[in-house]
Amino acid sequence: MTEGTTSAAAEGADTLTRLEQEGEIAADYLEGLLDIADLDGDIDMDVEADRASVSIISDTGSRDLQKLVGRDGEVLEALQELTRLAVHRETGDRSRLMLDIAGYRAKKRSELSELGAKAAAEVKSSGEPVQLKPMTPFERKVVHDAVKAAGLRSESEGEEPQRFVVVLPA
Repeated sequence: MTEGTTSAAAEGADTLTRLEQEGEIAADYLEGLLDIADLDGDIDMDVEADRASVSIISDTGSRDLQKLVGRDGEVLEALQELTRLAVHRETGDRSRLMLDIAGYRAKKRSELSELGAKAAAEVKSSGEPVQLKPMTPFERKVVHDAVKAAGLRSESEGEEPQRFVVVLPA
């Protein structure tokens, strides 16, 4: 191994360790929240795409966790921000942690990937840009990734909370 390769490997290991620590802090915070709310759920931690990922899942398929998702994921978004703040308080670093509850984000990611692919197909056939409805930053990121995978480009336009994706011809 060369010095540059060794340095890159060490940096990657440091990043992984930091992200795992973020996940552990988030898991502890969320376990406390579940206890306070008297809700049953298991915490699953992972590192995906250079960010810590924490999921709250239920073996029983209980509807109780849906309370933590809320309408259109609004409560989930708020809990994610609170969890990121808890991580920041412990580490002093800004966290990009992703929280999923009861598989909501995984399902949403699948739906949005399909939406992005359909919009890309429409743009390819018509040659005209397609403007999508306003979305959260998470939703826009998933759509941008799907459009890129389809070989096109996209941009976000507008101001929060009315920011939306425009899929553009090649």
